Amino acid sequence: MPGGQEPAGPLVLLRQGVVGDYDGEYRYERQPVGALQGVAPDQVVYCGTASKTLGPALRLAWMVLPPRLVAPVTLAKQRSDLYTETLGQLVLADLITTHAYDRHIRAARLRYRRRRELLLDRPATVPGLIAHGVPAGLHTLVTLAPGGPTEERLLARCARHGVALRGLTELHHDPAGRPQGLLVGFAAPSERAYPAALDALSAALASDGPA
Repeated sequence: MPGGQEPAGPLVLLRQGVVGDYDGEYRYERQPVGALQGVAPDQVVYCGTASKTLGPALRLAWMVLPPRLVAPVTLAKQRSDLYTETLGQLVLADLITTHAYDRHIRAARLRYRRRRELLLDRPATVPGLIAHGVPAGLHTLVTLAPGGPTEERLLARCARHGVALRGLTELHHDPAGRPQGLLVGFAAPSERAYPAALDALSAALASDGPA
């Protein structure tokens, strides 16, 4: 993707290829990287979704197609699924035309930027834990210290403290010899619950007790 590699988060240059721009609206310290579709509109299909900005349950997505692909893609859609929900599309169109969608994105970007900054302070208090990634997206990757608690043990600790995380090794085709880590999201808790969630995460990461 143009902005950041999933899940580690380093910036990916356009010449290296594009696989998707999953967090394009959530860049906290730089302007979004332009999509490859703008450079080669006759060769690239641009896909977008409102799952990260409004909610995945809405099931709203779109494609910007080269003209030659409009007819065959439309036919494929008709053959696979004749029904397309319209109310959500109309609401999204109204949000866009009235600029309410832009206002929502700006407010969400500010909120998640603050949440990310608060989150990054927590692994820094535990020796050996390192947070990675550019300031973007809705999660942070934390790698573990060699010789310290294993990913499995930390996930169990977090579960005991009521914190649901994802381990890095499950994303590897062959996890043997790969670094272990935790994917820590910061978008799900409510504003009121977020400080308590951070405290629970810190307690789980710093605990010396058994899993």
